[in-house]
Amino acid sequence: MNPSEIHYQKIHELSKHRRILEGVVSLLNWDQETYMPPEGAGIRAEQLGVMAGIIHREKTGPKFAKALSKLIDLPSGKLLSKRLSQQQNAALREWHRDYVHDTALPTKFVEEYTKITSQALMVWRTAKSDDAFHQFLPFLDRIVILNRRKAEYLKYKDHPYDALLDEYEPEMKTKDVEQLFTKLRNTLIPLIKKAAKRKINDDFLFGKWSDSKQIAFSFKILDAMGYDKNKGRIDFSSHPFSSSCHPNDSRVTTRIHEDSLMSNIFVILHEGGHSLYEMGLPIDQYGTPLGEARSLGIHESQSRWWETYIGMSKPFWQYFLPQLQSLFKGKLSDISLEQFYRAINIVEPSLVRVEADELTYPMHIILRFELEKALIEGSLSVRDLPEVWNEKMSKYLGITPKTNREGCLQDIHWAMGAFGYFPTYTLGNLYAAHLFEAFAHQHPDWKHRVAAGELSFIREWLHDKIYQYGRRYSTKELLKKATGTPFTADAYLSYLQDKYTSL
Repeated sequence: MNPSEIHYQKIHELSKHRRILEGVVSLLNWDQETYMPPEGAGIRAEQLGVMAGIIHREKTGPKFAKALSKLIDLPSGKLLSKRLSQQQNAALREWHRDYVHDTALPTKFVEEYTKITSQALMVWRTAKSDDAFHQFLPFLDRIVILNRRKAEYLKYKDHPYDALLDEYEPEMKTKDVEQLFTKLRNTLIPLIKKAAKRKINDDFLFGKWSDSKQIAFSFKILDAMGYDKNKGRIDFSSHPFSSSCHPNDSRVTTRIHEDSLMSNIFVILHEGGHSLYEMGLPIDQYGTPLGEARSLGIHESQSRWWETYIGMSKPFWQYFLPQLQSLFKGKLSDISLEQFYRAINIVEPSLVRVEADELTYPMHIILRFELEKALIEGSLSVRDLPEVWNEKMSKYLGITPKTNREGCLQDIHWAMGAFGYFPTYTLGNLYAAHLFEAFAHQHPDWKHRVAAGELSFIREWLHDKIYQYGRRYSTKELLKKATGTPFTADAYLSYLQDKYTSL
């Protein structure tokens, strides 16, 4: 082993130790979301704050800096060794990017940020339950101020939101998101109005649906997707999510609606897609950037891929509808595949993002992007958020929330401090369409195979094109490598127009 490889191994070991600590935090957060008693919120906030400080010191301390500086010039990012592989050089570039980001944030700020957001999560839950925005307002106001400070620490060129967006979608700029979302909004608004006028009956999807049978069907879907239950598990939370601390420990939560059959099914497809990505990351690269997901936009492309392109397709239900009919004997026996397909793809503007149909969902994200951008730049005050939220819902989707519970209090993200996160949901849709277009071209028989219950070839394609690379390539490079063409919004716009004009 040459000196460069020895130094590289040292960086890897230090980074792996830090990732293990982050895994502990992931489990603490998991416990907080699924099992923890409300009175435990205070001490959990203290625990998370302390852990955040320890991890931050690990990432920015002299030991890691010294090891990294042996192979890369810290001020400039210039590689100092020519004796490493392209893969190792890619990991070094990403380590350097993370180091620059981490050292820009003071440890005390990180501890304060973590403690405040942990407290805010519990307050948000109560405020949402009580429909009491005033309870959450002072915490959200503090979180917005902290995010403005974070943007200043991280530095930006054009807009403070750039610094926050870059945390979740590296190299993406606010102006780029605005351009993509403007094009999408202009296409969607007339398309939604036209599609929403169609008379489609979906009443049969609502009623009383056994919790245990819904859970049993969840496992059928996950099994078919290739979800390894030896490496993952399903739990329940008020806001479904996935979490991973290692490819061999990746978890999902769902929520069961007794009166809505499809809610849990789509959650399972969505969160299962996230979990498959985490399970598919290379274990031998754990602790390096090459063992981590590329970005949240790419992550979301994996979940929306399974939820929409597969789970809302007619071939998928050609195979699974008979199983659903058998499980819920008599309740769906008179429903044809065509009726079911049209019902699950109904377009009906709704108030809650996570229950939105495929066509209106991006408008929920565009609204949130515009609001949080305004909060960060200071053109919108937290106090005015409920009113402006309702105005935009009326403008974009023609409906107005009657409560803040179904309005600005519905999402967990701002309580988490995750400003810059929301755009990645729609970016994920755009990326998924770009990827799926290439997949369908390479697998022209995909519909026939899915209709026969074969899904493993889909996971294998995603592993070959996405999972195995971790953060080796930038998002744009990864998408081009996977598809052979540069990323644009064209595939997504064509997909929506073709599907919802012919449905």
